[in-house]
Amino acid sequence: MKTKLIALSLFLSLFLSSCDAVDDLLTFNISNEASIKIKSISPINLPTEIIMPDVTTNSSAEFENNKTKASLVKDVKLRSLQLSITDPADKTFTFLKSVHLYISTTDSDEVELAYQDNIMSTTNKIDLICTDKKLDQYIKAEKYKIRTQVTLKETLPKDVTVKADMTFKVTADPF
Repeated sequence: MKTKLIALSLFLSLFLSSCDAVDDLLTFNISNEASIKIKSISPINLPTEIIMPDVTTNSSAEFENNKTKASLVKDVKLRSLQLSITDPADKTFTFLKSVHLYISTTDSDEVELAYQDNIMSTTNKIDLICTDKKLDQYIKAEKYKIRTQVTLKETLPKDVTVKADMTFKVTADPF
């Protein structure tokens, strides 16, 4: 009886670890970027919405490069989202109090993608806190919208352009 229990435990642990290994083989990253322009006329201490043009995904090419297709994708989550100031080059994020980014498509409701509140950064790059929302339907789409909500803590003498670098973790089924 003891031998059967040990054999069963060994079999189960081997089976579960092999499933993780298969998931690792079928997991890859997709990167996208978007540009956000924060206007100098934005009010202080009040949330301001910035609607950006649609982001065209390269997901079908990425799926093909990773030997899968959209119908086999089972899980997409945001792994990282970093904002960096591109113009003016010497500007830091000291002007920003909070930022929230939302994603939507014409066929899907809007969900929060990432955020950062009480920003105290004195650099020109910040990493946002990623939500754990399932993003399959957004990444499988040809394009999606990013809406940004910012709250400033100081006036801007001129517009600030920020680049959003997004990395999505994608896991697909083998067949």
